[in-house]
Amino acid sequence: MEARLPAHVEVSGFIRAVQAEGGFGTVLSKGERDAGTIMLVLVENGEHARAYERMPGLDGTRAWHCTRRQEPGADFSALIDSRLAFSDYIEKRGFQDPDLWIVELDVAKPERFIGLGV
Repeated sequence: MEARLPAHVEVSGFIRAVQAEGGFGTVLSKGERDAGTIMLVLVENGEHARAYERMPGLDGTRAWHCTRRQEPGADFSALIDSRLAFSDYIEKRGFQDPDLWIVELDVAKPERFIGLGV
């Protein structure tokens, strides 16, 4: 089992790292201070939202995986529907897991902050 930083420390680190790169980070929902899990909502200029959560692997490690993407809409109505579906997903995850931290990071190429060079 790998050692873990307390959730509030890790969240603060993400926000500070993004701000140091000229981006914006905010806590949308606070979870359990020390042992809470973290969902990152990654966006670039407020667009193309992706939700990332750590999932356990067979080897016992926990890697970041994209659990939801905001799909681009073919027209304005489809775009709004996509944004609403994404927001609903985030809200439901918060209700399912009261220990979950939900953190939005808005910066260029945000996946680099979780070790994914996407």
